[in-house]
Parts: sequence; C-alpha cells; structure tokens
Amino acid sequence: MRRLATLGACAALGTAAPAYAGEVVITITNMRSTEGVVRACMTTQEKIFPKCRKDPASHRTVVPAGESVTIRFTDVEPGTYAIALLHDENDDGKANRALGMMPKEGYGFSRDAKVRMGPPKFEDAVFEHTGEDQELTIKMRYFL
Repeated sequence: MRRLATLGACAALGTAAPAYAGEVVITITNMRSTEGVVRACMTTQEKIFPKCRKDPASHRTVVPAGESVTIRFTDVEPGTYAIALLHDENDDGKANRALGMMPKEGYGFSRDAKVRMGPPKFEDAVFEHTGEDQELTIKMRYFL
C-alpha cells in the first residue's frame, strides 16, 4: 500500500503544469493623426519579421487610429517575440513609400528598435514574454 502511494506521489510530481498564456498590452505613443488604422503584428519567427502574414501562429490586429491607441494580444504563450506596427493613415493595407524607399506612414517596433536603411532586425526588436501579463510602450515614428 505504501509503495502504491509513493508511486502515485511521484507521478503527481512528474506532471508539469501547463504554461500560462498571458496578455501583452501595447500602448502606442506619438501618433501624428487620428486618420486611418494601426496594423500590428507580433511573431516569434525571425526569418519573416517584420511581416507576419506568413506566420499562422502570429498575433495580428487592426485598430482605429486615435490620439491614444492601446492594443491587446490575449492568450500569448511564453516565448521570444517581436512586434511591428504600421500607422496606415489611408487604410489601404500597405506601407506607402516616397521615392520607393522612405516610409510615408508611421511605423514602430518593440523595444523601440531603430530603422536604419530598412526595418530593424528581429534581434533588435525581440523581447521575452514569460506568460505573465505584460505591458509595453512603443513610440510611433514618422520619416516624412
């Protein structure tokens, strides 16, 4: 009987608790206007960052632009993520550019990663999400 109880206790200890999926709340500052929408994506995939469309597991949303913009991603599993934002002022679904290179609309990245001759690398925008609820602030930037 004691042996059976010991085996049961060991089995119970060996069972890992499921990882907690928390919420990532993003506050966006420095919005130039209330026109259009803000497109946001959060991915763990370094190879496709900052574009998330090819990552079916990415978190994506579109919210109306405003003086104050807050985005909530729920059920976020623990992991290493990077966020890309676009202030799509004309709501045409793409990042418009001047002279084919310079962004005409606002953009922002987690860790306020800087843009240098193109979007930042994943490693510059990456942050760790432990599964606990987390708050981030990202500054919207405008080149023109």
